[in-house]
Amino acid sequence: MTFTQQLRETNQDLFEMIFHHPFVEGIGRGDIAKEAVMHYVKADFEYLNAFMKIYAIAMSKSDTRSDIAFFHEQVGFTLHSETGPHMNLCDYIGVSYKELQGHPLPPTADHYVKHMMYHAYTGSLGEIYAALLPCPWTYLEIGKVLMEKYKPQANHPFYRWITFYADSGIEALTETLCKRLDACAEEASEAEKNRMRDAFRKSCQLELGFWEMSLTCETWPAGNIGVTAP
Repeated sequence: MTFTQQLRETNQDLFEMIFHHPFVEGIGRGDIAKEAVMHYVKADFEYLNAFMKIYAIAMSKSDTRSDIAFFHEQVGFTLHSETGPHMNLCDYIGVSYKELQGHPLPPTADHYVKHMMYHAYTGSLGEIYAALLPCPWTYLEIGKVLMEKYKPQANHPFYRWITFYADSGIEALTETLCKRLDACAEEASEAEKNRMRDAFRKSCQLELGFWEMSLTCETWPAGNIGVTAP
């Protein structure tokens, strides 16, 4: 069993909780509250901005052109391709994408970003891979679970969102990240592998928290006076 297979098995509890979260189930049914969808898009836009910055930090830590090229490609993918699912959600709530950009991160999303930034600045490439991997991996499996359970057709309000994340492109990205993390784990000490395990587990927990944050429209106590998006 590879290192990433072990990670997936160890975190099965969190994957199952994500699959059965009311927001995720609402995507499958096509009936999420519009306020929750709006909250999600606002947070996810800024989260993905941070995700690209972490790819850039990983690029600066890379020793090979292969690694540099990989992270460069992922910045482009996140910048351009992941707007598609967001646009689907914006169509559902009837709000322009531009209106949902530039908002402060809610507490859970802020925690998630700073968790990944911590590993990006202080950790190895393996830790960065471990912190980043749960995002595409959980979304890939969400897409597959929803396709299997709800069998959405083109008239489903979230058809574009579901099919985007169930697509072979997301699967290929996830497989590539797994192979790269597995390669790092082969060279890592047990202490470093424990840091990778911790980074992966916490990112899975924060993925679950992100869905809950969106469903409850989580905000900071006493508001965001004077706070801007990162």
